[in-house]
Amino acid sequence: MEIPITQSKSWQKLQEDLHEESIFIEKKDFQFLAIKKKTPFGNYLYCPYGPVANDAKAFKLALSSLLDHAKQHNCFFIRVEPFDANFTKNLPKNTKKTKDLNPKETWILNLDSDDDTLNSKLPSRLLRYYKSAEKKGITITRSHNPDDIKQLVDLQKTLANQKHISTFSTDYLKTELAQPFSTLYLVHYQNPETNQTEIVAAGLVFDDETIRYNLQGAQSDTGRKLHATGILTIQLIKDAKDKGLKAFDFWGIAPENAPKNHPWRGFTEFKKTFAGTQKDHAGTYDIVLNTFKYKLYQVTRAINMKLRKLG
Repeated sequence: MEIPITQSKSWQKLQEDLHEESIFIEKKDFQFLAIKKKTPFGNYLYCPYGPVANDAKAFKLALSSLLDHAKQHNCFFIRVEPFDANFTKNLPKNTKKTKDLNPKETWILNLDSDDDTLNSKLPSRLLRYYKSAEKKGITITRSHNPDDIKQLVDLQKTLANQKHISTFSTDYLKTELAQPFSTLYLVHYQNPETNQTEIVAAGLVFDDETIRYNLQGAQSDTGRKLHATGILTIQLIKDAKDKGLKAFDFWGIAPENAPKNHPWRGFTEFKKTFAGTQKDHAGTYDIVLNTFKYKLYQVTRAINMKLRKLG
């Protein structure tokens, strides 16, 4: 049974630090972490990339347990993201497909090989940039200090304004970096003309026992010219292998049939220059327990989304 970090006790600790109420159930054949979310119409449970189970029978037992807890907490629906896409056919009839919250498709690089084999999976152009980085005034540091998250936040704000996308708050990212599984990487560049050093890229990664998840990242215009993200990604991968991890999860790619204007198109093209493989998850589904409240919730949510776009 493969268990993603979002369905672990470590992730529950993060939820506690974010002042979120959650339920963690661990059985021999299934496991889930359900986060209790509040709305004006009542509560719902959310299982990010869960529940996980050994087989279809165990998955149904997990859903039954989730339903019991949902009733105890007066929930009007349960939001699930089965980690195994094959389990979607075992969802009940009162299930509605909704917008995916966590990426449905992702790109995985296998690290369980020798250094030469791993290097052959990395883009040769980026490897050249990586090997010559120090000569060009580029260095990379690692931090576990929550106050350093400001460097990532500042870079992300610029990117968000350019691409009209939303980002996490400083407090949220600070809380993430405070977790034992989290590391912030900072790419420094010493400009030879000014002799000044600036942060040109940053990345936040999470590690569990076998996988490094590449969750957050951004770079400046200067960083883009220096290929800072590419250099950083090589470092993230090499550090993960040195740590003994088995895989590097690039965390999300656009689907195969995505239009050319898909917001993840550029990210996806970059990630696929690495010799990985695509992994498909089930996507996000809502198991509706109270149809009237759920419809009100959906309508209100749609209106709020339109208002945010207009604003």
